[in-house]
Amino acid sequence: MKRFFLYIAAFLLLALLSGTGCRKDDITVRDEPLENLPVPDGTTPQQDPDDADAVDWAAAVSYVFDENVIPEIHISLTQAEWKQLLAYYDANPNTQEYVQCDVRYVKGTETTEIPQAGLRLKGNTSRRRPEEGGKRRHVHFGLDFHHNVKDPAHTLHGIRKVDLKWFKDDAAYVREIYSYDLFRRFGVWTAIRDVYARLWVKVGDTPETYYGVYGLMEHIDKNYVRVRRSQFGHKGGNLWKCRYGADMRNIHADIGVDDNQNDHHYELKTNKDSLTQARAQLQDFIRQLNALEGSAFDKWIASVMDVPLFLRTLAVNVAVGMWDDAWNNTNNFYLYFDNRKTSGYHVWWIPYDYDNTLGTSLNCGVQSDAGRQDPYRWGPDQHPLFAKILRNPLWRSDYRRLLQELCGPGGLSSYENAAPRIRAWQGRIAPFVSNDTGEDMVVEDRPAPWGNHHEYRILAPGASNWFTVKSAAVSAME
Repeated sequence: MKRFFLYIAAFLLLALLSGTGCRKDDITVRDEPLENLPVPDGTTPQQDPDDADAVDWAAAVSYVFDENVIPEIHISLTQAEWKQLLAYYDANPNTQEYVQCDVRYVKGTETTEIPQAGLRLKGNTSRRRPEEGGKRRHVHFGLDFHHNVKDPAHTLHGIRKVDLKWFKDDAAYVREIYSYDLFRRFGVWTAIRDVYARLWVKVGDTPETYYGVYGLMEHIDKNYVRVRRSQFGHKGGNLWKCRYGADMRNIHADIGVDDNQNDHHYELKTNKDSLTQARAQLQDFIRQLNALEGSAFDKWIASVMDVPLFLRTLAVNVAVGMWDDAWNNTNNFYLYFDNRKTSGYHVWWIPYDYDNTLGTSLNCGVQSDAGRQDPYRWGPDQHPLFAKILRNPLWRSDYRRLLQELCGPGGLSSYENAAPRIRAWQGRIAPFVSNDTGEDMVVEDRPAPWGNHHEYRILAPGASNWFTVKSAAVSAME
């Protein structure tokens, strides 16, 4: 009994001591390793048993996303696995289920073999069945080299996932490549890597089908974060994919995890076992974003975001004519929070999905012409992030300066600078575009046929040249 009372006394003393002094989770410690930071439920983040910090990420990214080489990607799978992929699509056109395949990656004289990889279909409105009437068709694919066997041998020089995107509705074969390249040239390091590759798919004992030229794209996941750990500061925070409807106004929006089954407005890609804490953090950001005004908003947003980097991101977004974005269409962006706390976080904006650009325009949101749209009113005036930031005179002036730097004479996105880069890319891929599907066989200078401005051109000079029109719209900014 005496020992029991001693235990009780010790417990009460510990509780009293823990209730005094500074609470660590009320303090922002940006330089402390993530493994030592508390999370809202008081637990410590578990070490990833599959952590790959030993990977030289700079070397891995440079090797796989090498702009100077067009690699070959050969995917092989059995008839049964291919039929399973078709069955997954037939049961659910938005399926995210994987089938097993082998991958051979050829870069120059070097070959990397990765057996037992995972293959799935990707895309949103671009989704379709990969085979109709016995004929293969262009579709977007996702490769997860690590899906079935989780060891360093089942990676592509350290990279675990890549996306393979066909040039749907982009006869010029350049819009997304150009956009991501422009982000990086302009110092927006959050933009993914995107290069050309040649793709073959072999099913069973049948000959390989040559799919032609695809975009080989960096996948946005925890490895994307690891590659940029020095810029983000930490590698284990919360990563959100934000889909159509993510208007950043409603804390009760559809918020869920990436479960390979359902799409959410905000979809958690990391720390999936901590959705409650991650949701609370996201809701805090949205709540503050909408509640604060004027100088209070300016002070807060500057403390949680890199506003100069965000303005650079927005300038490139508008320069390439991305109308299907967060501001105009509540769509196509990622958010990364650098820790798991509901306060004291830093959030980063990640641009995403830039194929409908450079003159592919549509009546959508407040827009009817992505070339001539007022850059100050790219989306609704009441947007809690974009509109509020541009109400600050200094940030508004910086935004105008950045756009004029991009699109003005001699700028990175001026006609005289953009056209040579585009011609060089097209010249490299032109011999490889013809393919066994019979689709997308010619490189042409025209926007998507479903757009509302068929006159836009990116190479032909004149009044309908995209870069000329955009330059004029930017020059008119006051």
